[in-house]
Amino acid sequence: MELLSSPLFAITLSLAAFQLGNLLYRRLNEFPLLHPTVTGASLVALLLPWLDIDYQVYLQGNQLLMFWLGPATVALAVPLYQQLHLIRKMALPILLTCAFGAAFAAGSAVAIAYWLGGSETTMLSLAPKSVTTPIAIELANEIGGLATLAAGCVALTAATAMCLAPIVFRVLNIEDPQIWGFCLGITAHGMGTARAFEMNPTAGAFSSLAMCLTGAFSAALIPLVVKLLS
Repeated sequence: MELLSSPLFAITLSLAAFQLGNLLYRRLNEFPLLHPTVTGASLVALLLPWLDIDYQVYLQGNQLLMFWLGPATVALAVPLYQQLHLIRKMALPILLTCAFGAAFAAGSAVAIAYWLGGSETTMLSLAPKSVTTPIAIELANEIGGLATLAAGCVALTAATAMCLAPIVFRVLNIEDPQIWGFCLGITAHGMGTARAFEMNPTAGAFSSLAMCLTGAFSAALIPLVVKLLS
């Protein structure tokens, strides 16, 4: 049917799935595994084959929403500005931690894929898994990975980090919202930042900072490392 392949249907499906996921998430006391980005995406993944809609057609229909990912990321500068007095006091630890975290996130994923016999394309697609989706897609295209695989790995990484982070914080008795936010920003980018804002405004600001720095480090270093190794 022509309606099912239209951009209007694709955008409506995405928004409706997210809203349903959000209702479920609020109803079940914000259980991390049921974050609306996870349940909404899962619902769409189930509906696309049932409605016989090609993924590329659905993706193309959502270009308007994809466009707003970039401006939404830039808008995170507002909470960063509000917490600038704290960030100035911790500039050096923040930069060092973020550089190490970004390098470890990309390097460990590639190393595990290599150990398991992953192809070169798979490893190149996994390298940007810990940065926000717009940057990950551009990075994957630039270094020879698959943008769709990279986007899927980005979502899976974020969902895993959001589920495990509260458990890790509890086990290690970490009660500082700055550390909560920074860890979520490095490992779970935009989805983790949304979760951090739900936990605490300061955690959200530090998650925004970590996400932006991780994206910048990764965008600068990953293509350089790939070029040196190829």
